[in-house]
Amino acid sequence: MARPSIELIQALRTTAQKLKNGAPYAWGNHGACNCGNLLQVVTDLSKEEILSYAHSGIGEWTELAQDYCGVTDAPVDLLIKKLQEIGLTPSDIHNIEYLEDKKVLEQLPGGFRWLSRNLREDVIIYFETFANLLEDQLSDTISISMEELFPADQALVTA
Repeated sequence: MARPSIELIQALRTTAQKLKNGAPYAWGNHGACNCGNLLQVVTDLSKEEILSYAHSGIGEWTELAQDYCGVTDAPVDLLIKKLQEIGLTPSDIHNIEYLEDKKVLEQLPGGFRWLSRNLREDVIIYFETFANLLEDQLSDTISISMEELFPADQALVTA
């Protein structure tokens, strides 16, 4: 699963909000699909620029993420690199494109259900739920770190 980060959580929430507000959405278009809309937020590139970069590789986002090479600096590799820098793995990229991470689906309001990868409303709820899940994980990590720094059995010294 993705590495929780504030940047990733904000990107998912911003993408969901833009989709709610009517951002162009077309699942079959690299620049306006699930990953394409997320990349617009993460990179400040237009859907047309993302489409152009994505076409420097072969396949859908799933294949592009699997074939990623951090050495070539091909345009599509720069896009995948950006997604990985904010905490996503190739599996996460696949799951975002197809809306099928079971950990996310189990947290959906109303309980587990399968979503349609090409339905705007399903993409929005998936992104929002994914952000909530990552936020909970990040919060747990911060709590654990604070407990390690200040164990409960050590009294704070006050003057």
